[in-house]
Amino acid sequence: MEERIHYLLQQFTAKTLSEAEREELLILAENSTSLLSDEIVKMIIAEEEHAPNVVEEKWNPVLNKILAVDKPSRSPKRILMKRLKWAAAAVVFIVFSFTAYLSLQKKKEHVFVSDVAPGKNKAILTLADGKKISLSDAMNGDVAKEAGFSITKTADGQLVYNMAGSENVNDASLNTISTPNGGEWQIQLPDGSTVWLNAASSIQYSLNIGTAKQRLVKLDGEAYFEVAKNVAHPFIVETDKQSVEVLGTHFNINSYKDERVTKTTLLEGSVRVSHNTTNESEVLKPGEQSLVSVSGMDVKEVNVDEAIAWKNGYFMFDNERQESILRKVARWYNVEIEYADADAKNVMYYGTVSRFEKISKVLTKLEQTGEVRFDIKGNKVIVYKE
Repeated sequence: MEERIHYLLQQFTAKTLSEAEREELLILAENSTSLLSDEIVKMIIAEEEHAPNVVEEKWNPVLNKILAVDKPSRSPKRILMKRLKWAAAAVVFIVFSFTAYLSLQKKKEHVFVSDVAPGKNKAILTLADGKKISLSDAMNGDVAKEAGFSITKTADGQLVYNMAGSENVNDASLNTISTPNGGEWQIQLPDGSTVWLNAASSIQYSLNIGTAKQRLVKLDGEAYFEVAKNVAHPFIVETDKQSVEVLGTHFNINSYKDERVTKTTLLEGSVRVSHNTTNESEVLKPGEQSLVSVSGMDVKEVNVDEAIAWKNGYFMFDNERQESILRKVARWYNVEIEYADADAKNVMYYGTVSRFEKISKVLTKLEQTGEVRFDIKGNKVIVYKE
């Protein structure tokens, strides 16, 4: 044991202790073992507590004196007894550490009594005459014919408008596609543009969108757009707070009514975002996001992967508030969120998790912050602050 302490002190002086050795020496010091003088104990603890002035003034002379002393001879019996004591202490420490580890693991492995399945392809198509078609229940193939179009549901869950003839479509009648909580859908519009519609969202468009002077789409909720290029016919997306004008580009708009701001994120091309009330207008470059609120508009550079993570099958959070995260979870899993502790709303979170896991997997990931805990009761998620 003496040899071990002698070695640890030498390494400590040379500042070459490993983390494990530093821990071992600190334990010895804190337990004030008889093999360490009180002064040495103070020095070790002082350095661990980042008191360099104490260490600098007293450490070297005392340590050098002790290291220079020949190790006293001891009887084999006494050496054996001390080694047995140290071994017993080490066993107690290991058992305690392992028990604490198991306790932490048990705390992390929160088993939910009930669970909720993720959302899926689910939407309603409302035709110009008011007829409603459940796209999730409809068979693959033609689901409707209207104003020169055959409207087809594909095997991979798209809705596609195909020209039934060669004539131009001049019918300005409106179609609407809406998704419920727990639903999403992909649509190829009559002009060839493709739209991915997130949960609890809807878009409205005219049948003559391919030939109209302006290709106008009205959005409520969130959608990702890949717009077919047509310089002569600008593509415009209107929401309750803004309008977005494009020629041909890829972008995402998040415009839920329960969100404070409307976010437009540009992946490629160019778009002009105009505030409906303040008349502010900004042209976005790829990698930029506009934030439109009742008070005005702001533009910033963002990680575009986060903005379209939902389209790619993920939740992605970058220092996002728990309250904002759980609004997304509520829409996708069609659940109600209840806060047992209001402070839980303000917990910040970084991370990525699949949208196609059951809700318990998502909540377990969020619990890894150690700051929140969840319970699932039927269709309700209760949030607690730890």
